[in-house]
Amino acid sequence: MELEQAVRSRRSTRKFLPDKPVPRELIDEALALAMRAPSNSNVQPWRVYFASGERRERLVAALTAEVQARRPTSLGLPEGFGHLRSQLGALVYGSMGIARSDTEARWAAQLRNWQFFGAPLAGVVCMHRDLGLVDSVGVGMFLQTFLLALTERGIGSCVQVSVAMCADVLRAELDIPDELTVLCGLSIGYPDPSFPANHLDIPRNPVEHNVTFYD
Repeated sequence: MELEQAVRSRRSTRKFLPDKPVPRELIDEALALAMRAPSNSNVQPWRVYFASGERRERLVAALTAEVQARRPTSLGLPEGFGHLRSQLGALVYGSMGIARSDTEARWAAQLRNWQFFGAPLAGVVCMHRDLGLVDSVGVGMFLQTFLLALTERGIGSCVQVSVAMCADVLRAELDIPDELTVLCGLSIGYPDPSFPANHLDIPRNPVEHNVTFYD
């Protein structure tokens, strides 16, 4: 697969085939490529924890119990950007046939975030707490490279900020040390082709909306 094809075909997969695990060698190949990502002073700040099998099942059960007991009122996006979440929600939930007014159906769909959308491999991305914003850029470059390497191999993925809201649960279930800041979750597996939201082509801004050139 050409790089441009991988970039254009990558999607946030929101339903996976739970009984089709990804071969470990493909994950290792993608990680080896992602490790080539640049970082400040070659710190390589990314730390990733993966869970599959019974460990994943325990993690999902703990996360589900946590958010059902204390249902989050916000997913951490500043108020000024909330309209963008609404626009995305309209596309995703609309493809699933969930009306905006159906709060319980929307919550059931949101809950799947903490269940890693049924993906057989669940990941948590972290960074040392002493590192700063510039180093999180390095984590982002690692993560994007990893996602594209997975895409090239026919493997779906989804980066999930909501999972980081339950950092204490993640630490307890995956033995994540206190000196690491939890940044996001990561679902990995083969996409369910029958799920409409997996085929959405989410629109992007024109380049000039985000980029300024000076002559």
